[in-house]
Amino acid sequence: MATWDDYKRHVREKSPELGKDMDEIEALSQIVGTMIERRHELELSQRDLAELCGIPHSSVARIESGRSTPNLNTLLKIFDQLGLTFRIGKATAAGAK
Repeated sequence: MATWDDYKRHVREKSPELGKDMDEIEALSQIVGTMIERRHELELSQRDLAELCGIPHSSVARIESGRSTPNLNTLLKIFDQLGLTFRIGKATAAGAK
C-alpha cells in the first residue's frame, strides 16, 4: 500500500502545479494546527484569543475551521499572543529533502 508521501510524489510527477498546491495546504494546516494546540495549552477560548489580538472572534473561528486563509499580519498577531514564532527557511525543489 502506498503512503501519503508516495501519493504526493506521484501527484508532483503528474502535475507539479497541483503538487505545489498540496504543499501550500499542508503548510497552512501545520500553522493553524500549531495555533490551535497552543491556544488549548494556554486554556484560551477562541473569543479570549480574539480579544487579546484585537481581532473579531469570527476571524479566529474561520481560521481554525479552515474557512478562511489568514493574512500574515493576522497570523503574526495571533502567534505573538500565543508565544509562538515563525521560522522561515529557504525553499527547496518539490520533493527534495
